[in-house]
Amino acid sequence: MASASQIRLLLVEDVPQVSQYVRGLLNAQSAIKLLDVMTDGSKVPAAVGELRPDVVIVDALLQGRVKGPQLVEQLRNGGRPVPVIVLTVPQQPVEPDPAAGVDAVLMMPFSGFDLVNRVQFVHQASQTQEGAGGSRIISVFAPKGGVGKTTIAFNLAVALGQVGQQTVLLDGNLQFGDLRALLKVPVDAPSILDLPTDRVAESDLRDVLWRDPSGIDILLAPPRVEQAEMISTRDVEKTLSLLRRIYGAVVIDTTSHLGDITLAFLDASDVILELVTYDSTTIHNTILVADAFRSIGYPPTKVQYLVNRADSAGGISPDDLARALGRRPEHNVVSDGRLVVQANNEGVPFVLANPAAPVSQDVRRVAEALIAGGRPLAASARSA
Repeated sequence: MASASQIRLLLVEDVPQVSQYVRGLLNAQSAIKLLDVMTDGSKVPAAVGELRPDVVIVDALLQGRVKGPQLVEQLRNGGRPVPVIVLTVPQQPVEPDPAAGVDAVLMMPFSGFDLVNRVQFVHQASQTQEGAGGSRIISVFAPKGGVGKTTIAFNLAVALGQVGQQTVLLDGNLQFGDLRALLKVPVDAPSILDLPTDRVAESDLRDVLWRDPSGIDILLAPPRVEQAEMISTRDVEKTLSLLRRIYGAVVIDTTSHLGDITLAFLDASDVILELVTYDSTTIHNTILVADAFRSIGYPPTKVQYLVNRADSAGGISPDDLARALGRRPEHNVVSDGRLVVQANNEGVPFVLANPAAPVSQDVRRVAEALIAGGRPLAASARSA
């Protein structure tokens, strides 16, 4: 399965033979996704804002109204800085000069190894300089239904917005659309199904996102059960890749079923916030999932446990739970049946309905802790 962390590349090249050569080299690998090949330099700055590539390759010999060096300068001075690799020939050498917008140089003729290494190098340098953009994808997951996962995901997203993160909430239950029901969204409201299947641009997202009164954006699941089959893992990966570039926090309300779509969400996540309750069957399923995650190759630091209804132990002690999980859970959220049920019935987040309530304060602390985690955690070992 391809990774949502693919490097998104835009090639600006007006010589068909060169662009075809680059396409051929990139077809043999999976680390880099070629978004588009553009021949008109005057249209590139707008396309960069729309497609949000990670890296742009510009031919130094680009012809037209906007020549190669002019385009490099425009990209350097643009509102959204993007690493630029200049493609040139030995007869017209170009020196790398990040201050001038030239992050690296690729000299023709070049091999696929040269191309991939150069793109990965400038992308990594950019990520290091920007602190990985500060964006985090958080999947709220539970190995069993009925533990309050969707409620926590919704309120966590709102709490992240309250602590200063531009936040989007994605309904990962593509078949049953839990958030659509919780928020009483009209049946004809757009969903992830309305995004294009070839490539997703920021304008496409603006057309389908649900603007919740709480201040967060929500990407809904399809309105009909059978429509979930129309969403592929590649659709999910492309969408998450763009969301990460736009939002400071991406919260995903996943399903309990570890199918391809759910695994695509979890693979892309910096943190899997796994809910557990003081319930023997939930704890049993949590242990099974922990084994599955180890087999997949997720590092232990990728998963953080949240004990929901932490004040309702039901005869199971915190020490018993810690022994079962193999560690102390990172987060605890107390119960408040009256507030939570009433807020859910009204389609509003309880963190806004009563910010001073202990359950609201607990969720806010979870949000603050997740943001304080800083740069994304280590990527999973799952291979493409």
